[in-house]
Amino acid sequence: MRLKSFHAPSMVEAMRLVRDALGDDAIIVATREEEGGVRLTAAIDDVEEPPLPPPPSHDPEPSHGGYDQGRDNGRDQGRDQGRDHGRHYRREPELDVVDLVCDALSRHGTPPLVTDRLLNTISTYDTEDPLAALSAALDSIFTFQPLPLGRAPRPFMLIGPPGAGKTLTIAKLATRSTLSGRKVGVITTDTARAGGIDQLAAFTKLLKLKLLAVEDTDALADALSVQRGVEQVLIDSAGRNPFDPDDMNDLGDLLNAADLEPVLVLPAGCDAAEAAEVGSSFRELGARRLLLTRLDMTRRLGSLLAIAYEARLSFSDISATPQVAEGLSPLNSLSLARLLLPNHVQHAARTAKQTGTFS
Repeated sequence: MRLKSFHAPSMVEAMRLVRDALGDDAIIVATREEEGGVRLTAAIDDVEEPPLPPPPSHDPEPSHGGYDQGRDNGRDQGRDQGRDHGRHYRREPELDVVDLVCDALSRHGTPPLVTDRLLNTISTYDTEDPLAALSAALDSIFTFQPLPLGRAPRPFMLIGPPGAGKTLTIAKLATRSTLSGRKVGVITTDTARAGGIDQLAAFTKLLKLKLLAVEDTDALADALSVQRGVEQVLIDSAGRNPFDPDDMNDLGDLLNAADLEPVLVLPAGCDAAEAAEVGSSFRELGARRLLLTRLDMTRRLGSLLAIAYEARLSFSDISATPQVAEGLSPLNSLSLARLLLPNHVQHAARTAKQTGTFS
């Protein structure tokens, strides 16, 4: 068996390199995220199958033990050869990647349109690794843009419906920057909600950051003008009803006060169709990244795919804990595939790789 490693910016490109170099019979034996992309290790079996045993001679060999003994010996020898031959050519049942992924997507309540796109894409891949196949399909259909750790060209304003987790996410982002030694500015426009300022102020005080509270567009522009020498500016906003025109108009005015990047924050576990409509409403105000919260309290993630697909949003980061210090996790196609595939499916794929039962 010949092994070869391939590195590419995305899973789709890496699998294309595998097919070009090793052909359609190549087996994906390992996948790993690396800086600048992913690395696949693939294998191709170059060993020719051994020839079948020669046919028995028509001339009987002389026997020294009589007819019965020779018959028994021949029968035993043939049985042993049959066992050896069967053991060598025995093949384990193959993993049906499309069926495995289809079952996983169904359990997550993924909309049929998204499921069909993913399965049709996976059916074009020559791999029996469900994790690699789903990761590559996700990478070909969705985009991934995690928030940067360092300097950002524009301030980030977190937007979304009430209770989505925007304030806690601002605290996590500010903590991440502060602990990495980067200067960050924090502003809140959530001045009407009871306790809105106090909640965020408690975190900024611990981080020794100054929190600026603003109530209108002019005050927001002034607050941004004094944010000099910082690598990121984070702006919290009040929760908005995506189906209330007045609410959305007010949010639009704040976003137009300066050159801001709105980042949509939504909780996982919502109804897929409802969540997709919410995402589309906030996209109209300029949101292009989707940051997801409450993954620790959610078991069905079909709504995540529905939001990004219908609203054409890029996956950004995820929050899977209420603990501020534990922060956020950037999302990419491989980590999303791991969230979607059950552990026993990933374990079966790893076992098949180790035992060589992939065809």
